[in-house]
Amino acid sequence: MIKIFTNIEKLNHFAAEKFIEIADNAIEKRGFFTVVLAGGSTPKSFYQLLSSEKFGDKIDWSRTFFFFGDERNVLPDADESNFKMANENLFKPLKINDENIFRWHTELKDAEKITADYEEKIRLFFESKTEMQFDLILLGMGGDGHTASLFPYTTALNETEKIAVANYVEKLQTTRLTLTFPTIKNARNIIFLVAGEEKAETLRDVLEGEFDPDRLPSQNIRPTNGNLFWLIDENVAKLLSKDGN
Repeated sequence: MIKIFTNIEKLNHFAAEKFIEIADNAIEKRGFFTVVLAGGSTPKSFYQLLSSEKFGDKIDWSRTFFFFGDERNVLPDADESNFKMANENLFKPLKINDENIFRWHTELKDAEKITADYEEKIRLFFESKTEMQFDLILLGMGGDGHTASLFPYTTALNETEKIAVANYVEKLQTTRLTLTFPTIKNARNIIFLVAGEEKAETLRDVLEGEFDPDRLPSQNIRPTNGNLFWLIDENVAKLLSKDGN
């Protein structure tokens, strides 16, 4: 589903309602709710809304477990850290217990060790559950079409077995930590949050262009057996030929 909103506030409000709906359904059916968080500016304002008085008491946070789709290989208190952003805008305001937060342990420093550790933590969490499947994965999209830290023409795009990998991104001259396509596509629900005029051309290519996931990794987010939502604002949607609603 593609849904276009006149501004980021309306986008975030709809996303919050959908988040609560998915959470309530998961807790009712399985007794817990698992969500994979995204980094970036658009999710930041969404997390602030989720932790506000309007929405903060609408979910049983004690039964909610948080994971991260990707991370920069920096310490958790660094400004570039996705964990720090979520911690300041979601976890602390809601007083989320540490036991409910599964972050990348970047203190290990070595990227391969960090991803192996994260994969093990995810496996152990789901070991006593019926299946290893996240209820909700939140994603953003970069101006180059990347999502999570699955960047164009990088080795992680071809990973089919692992849950998480270290992915060297040549144009950034750095290694990112990311969940893989199979992990993401296996989710029950996937929500893209995309806003900003500067991404309009890329979004048009991702949604309406020729299928080329090596160049536009976001195109490859096609759930195996789940729901996919593109929640976008009018600025980023301006080049789309479809109305999206």
